Amino acid sequence: MVQHEGIHHVSLIVTDLQRAKAFYEEVLGLRTIERPPFDFPGEWYAVGDTGQQLHLIVHNGETKRTGGIDTRDGHFAIRVRDFDETVDWLRRKGIEHTANRDSVTGFAQIFLLDPDRNVIELNAAKK
Repeated sequence: MVQHEGIHHVSLIVTDLQRAKAFYEEVLGLRTIERPPFDFPGEWYAVGDTGQQLHLIVHNGETKRTGGIDTRDGHFAIRVRDFDETVDWLRRKGIEHTANRDSVTGFAQIFLLDPDRNVIELNAAKK
């Protein structure tokens, strides 16, 4: 049997590292962490304080996503502390998103796209 300890990291393909870094650092507020000296560009981020990570990998191919935000598309989720503050922050930054405080999931959800059209969910416990 596989005994899970948690998700270590999620990797995403990006095409423009500087644009992606600006989004993940300035919009989502992620903190960079040390990355091994690979022979290809990328960036690693800490997500929260429990050792989970997000890895960006530069790849010049195209992503398959061409439409808008699709909450049923493949995505990863980051838990946030405050739904209203997060929605307000995204509005102030001009980030297109969909927000559902009363999701059937039992927690509030916000969906958005990064600059390479990767779907991201931000969710918060219901108050």
